[in-house]
Amino acid sequence: MELVLKRIAKKDDYTIGRLYVRKTVLDEYSAGEELEYICDTLEPQWRDYAKGARKIKGKSAIPEGRYPVVITYSPTIKQWLPLLVNVPRFSGIRIHAGNTAKDTQGCILVGLNLKMGMVLNSRKYVEIIKSKIVEAKDKDEAVWIEIR
Repeated sequence: MELVLKRIAKKDDYTIGRLYVRKTVLDEYSAGEELEYICDTLEPQWRDYAKGARKIKGKSAIPEGRYPVVITYSPTIKQWLPLLVNVPRFSGIRIHAGNTAKDTQGCILVGLNLKMGMVLNSRKYVEIIKSKIVEAKDKDEAVWIEIR
């Protein structure tokens, strides 16, 4: 299974995105991709690492790329949550509940962007994403997230 996070609003204090499941795999024979919308996302400030921007601990969104996703126990949040693996210069990057950029130190918050700079109904969407990941893992599918 492939999750796709498209960042759509890069603000001074936060980054809003949309999270999808890729329904078709891009290859040399396909004309495009079909994405199924899951929810919105909120991250800390986006930084252009490709142009030399520096990470600020706890206040930077992770770099664009494609990362494996597993579910592990978070001792900080005390829940089983999705974890992005092998993120350059970052560790412990999870998909979890929260409402504002103050609720994350680099992780991806999920929910509905119904208020400026916020995501709401976050816990519901964490459970939806976890169930999709577990379903894929039960089929022995690898789970990846591509961040654009």
